[in-house]
Amino acid sequence: MPDPVIPLPKPTVIPTADGDVFPVRRVYCIGRNYAAHAIEMGHDPNREPPFFFQKNPDNLDPSGQFPYPARSADVHHEVELLVALKSGGTNIPLDQALDHVWGYGVALDMTRRDLQGEAKKAGRPWEIGKAFERSAPVGVLRPVAEIGHPDQGRIALSVNGELRQEGDLNQMIWKVPEMISYLSDYFELGAGDVILSGTPAGVGPVAKGDKMDALVEGIGSMAVQVI
Repeated sequence: MPDPVIPLPKPTVIPTADGDVFPVRRVYCIGRNYAAHAIEMGHDPNREPPFFFQKNPDNLDPSGQFPYPARSADVHHEVELLVALKSGGTNIPLDQALDHVWGYGVALDMTRRDLQGEAKKAGRPWEIGKAFERSAPVGVLRPVAEIGHPDQGRIALSVNGELRQEGDLNQMIWKVPEMISYLSDYFELGAGDVILSGTPAGVGPVAKGDKMDALVEGIGSMAVQVI
């Protein structure tokens, strides 16, 4: 391979429960995947074709700290199940989708809600509100070999000890196999791809100094400090 003309970018990795790391290729996020959250955001909760947006791989951050971002005065928490793929392809059949999953984790889809709202009103992409630096705090990943494929269990987030978000994985409108199969019709999925699978109701703002505690039953928990 020819020599790079600039230093190679540092790869993004997520720690795993056994002390190894999971290298990240792409990050897909599904929108409005819990009915109650769709309602609180002003949308019809009836099942409709899913839609996705992307974060950048290096937005994922396992440090346990979330720096309050610039250019925003309304930053919201969104607790989510993270799905980590070990393989991929195109046009993946629904009954084979889970064969491509390496493991699961807990994640936050932090959102500059004011900037996202401005982009929506203007009919523009959401990246300015979603794909900013360190906008996706993540916990350690646990392999399927250890925990299986959780399809039910409590998902919740507290801020400074106050419960803000609570739901159950079985309330997802589009389940994990459906998300994988659907995405593969439009993208060639691959090893290292990550899917954030939507958030339950109760999203709200955070401020510097807040402590967020997130959990997904059967997978794990994490604490994140807003700095």
